[in-house]
Amino acid sequence: MTADVARRDSIATRDTVVLVMALAGIYMVSQFLRNSVGVIAPNLATELNLSASEVGLLSSVFFFSFAAAQIPLGVALDRYGPRRCMLVCAGIAIVGTLMFAAVASPFWLTVARVLMGLGSSCYLMAPLALYAKRFPPDRFATLVGVQLGLGTVGTLLATAPFAFAVALIGWRMSFVVIAGMVVAAAILVSVVVKDDKDGTPRARETLRDSLKGTLAAIRVPSFWPVFAVQLASYSSFVVVVGLWGGPYLTHIYGYSLTERGNMLFVAVLAQIVGSMLWGPSDRLFNSYKIPILIGLLLTAATLGLAAIVGIFSPIALFLWFVAIGLFPAVLSVVIANGKSLFPPVLVGRGMTLMNMGTMGGVFVSQSITGAIIDLFPITTEGYALNAYRAVFGFQAVFILLTLLIFLWARDPRRSPPSWG
Repeated sequence: MTADVARRDSIATRDTVVLVMALAGIYMVSQFLRNSVGVIAPNLATELNLSASEVGLLSSVFFFSFAAAQIPLGVALDRYGPRRCMLVCAGIAIVGTLMFAAVASPFWLTVARVLMGLGSSCYLMAPLALYAKRFPPDRFATLVGVQLGLGTVGTLLATAPFAFAVALIGWRMSFVVIAGMVVAAAILVSVVVKDDKDGTPRARETLRDSLKGTLAAIRVPSFWPVFAVQLASYSSFVVVVGLWGGPYLTHIYGYSLTERGNMLFVAVLAQIVGSMLWGPSDRLFNSYKIPILIGLLLTAATLGLAAIVGIFSPIALFLWFVAIGLFPAVLSVVIANGKSLFPPVLVGRGMTLMNMGTMGGVFVSQSITGAIIDLFPITTEGYALNAYRAVFGFQAVFILLTLLIFLWARDPRRSPPSWG
């Protein structure tokens, strides 16, 4: 009997590892696509004669379409299940990625980024819906940390490896290769992730029922305070690594394509480590709020330091990029806090609504900071130092404002919801 139990446990562990690896694999591709403008932003600006606002728009529309997809995605997850959603989204992502590699005008590049955003919209929420259904609640934050940490390898690929590929085969051909990676990841998901038992769509609901479910999720206590902090958490990382970090290193420090890719690589590596470290911190503190407040206050301090100092020494610059990866990685706890607010029947919809805040916050930050940079005169080296200081200062203030709202949130770790 003991041997049988051990064998079943071994099979269950193996199946869990395979599932997590498959889900993290397709999330890696999504992470690459969302952050792929950071390294090539100076190239795009020069090649297409784009202003800072236009570069910001080209990057941020990915997050706008991603966020806009979250409400219908939440309904689809509850109705059809994660597997179908992931495979449909993969097809859209492949079209968008190939279009980005082929078209020449800023308009069609923007359309391609919209398709990338739509196609990537389910690769965090669908895995989280699976984890919420199949694993105990007290392991959810740890699984989120693992998902984010492994998935962030995709962001890692969007730094030094992407810079190397761009130097070798150009950015357009690099996106063709990425489209092939989406195909491979989708095939893996189709094999590993299983349908519901009957393999049929879930109970159909009317549009009115769908809207009622969404409104019910919005009315859950503490929804808005946690939603507010979602706006600033992930955007504080992506506004640097996914967009302005590359131009900042080039214009202020004179970094080449390869050098800026290497420095962004450092930040992403720090985020991977940070996701693993922050993931179980809710259990360590027996609280969601405490680690979130610590992580985001440190993030605001890091950005505020750059706004004040402007130019760092080489060692200080290296440490600053480590910090900009490490501290915002508390996002894994922010996501777990959001998930804990909802009863099981609303988890799919609730988490996608929260993800609207996460991705919508990036759209807001990248769009506004692009406009901020355009307020300053362009120097012979590129965007002015004071423009970057204003960007970092804006993001630091953004974090602090959302944390003030977050203080009103209930901590489900300390005060469990009535349905739990």
